[in-house]
Amino acid sequence: MSESIVFAQLDGGVASVTINQPSTRNALSLEVMEDLIDTLTEVAERTDVRAVILATAGHVFSSGHDLTEIRGADHETQQTTFDACARLMQLIQTIPQPVIAQVQGVATAAGCQLVATCDLAVAAESARFATPGVKIGLFCSTPMVALSRAVPAKQAMRMLLTGDFVSAEDALKYGLVSDVVADADLESATLELARKVASASSATVAVGKAAFYEQRELPVADAYARMSQVMADNAVAADAQEGIDAFLTKRQPQWQHRR
Repeated sequence: MSESIVFAQLDGGVASVTINQPSTRNALSLEVMEDLIDTLTEVAERTDVRAVILATAGHVFSSGHDLTEIRGADHETQQTTFDACARLMQLIQTIPQPVIAQVQGVATAAGCQLVATCDLAVAAESARFATPGVKIGLFCSTPMVALSRAVPAKQAMRMLLTGDFVSAEDALKYGLVSDVVADADLESATLELARKVASASSATVAVGKAAFYEQRELPVADAYARMSQVMADNAVAADAQEGIDAFLTKRQPQWQHRR
């Protein structure tokens, strides 16, 4: 692991991955994104990790891309940076473990994209969100991919066209985050949610996470056809049969967590 990323194994199948760059407001430099890709790729292979908390150090969640890298860079370098960002965001949604953002301070531009990309997001009451690229002549086109899939179109366009900050309360209303808690409770509330997610069969959760992102891009008829196949496959799996038997016999299931 790089010094820019801190991995910590917590209890109950939960791990935290922390971007540790408070001096840059946890900017998503190319190095940080590549290190995060490497870390999450490792996490994806770990059967002892059933949920991931994505956190950052300091008072700011993430200020987005490192503008000092973008200023003056040639086209090839720019393409490398944004391609890495695209790989990172897609990886978050394709690893088998649910990823939960723990958001404090502000999350702007690609930092807001990171929140929108995570499967769940817990925000402190004082947290704020924005996609302000339009104000500096660099439209938040890659953040728009995640934002427009998490937030209704008119609200997404308002954020993108004005660059205005959105409060945690409004972010919850729009669907950008899943939970808003008191600032003092952010860490404990995020961990509690992660433990709840991790208490289920990791094999079942992995199936469900992959299915969620697959079906939402399909026409309704195709989605039903594909998800019928997914449920049939899931239904004969060991943990599904164990869970059904446990429910019918009124006992706690004993998960095998086989992916």
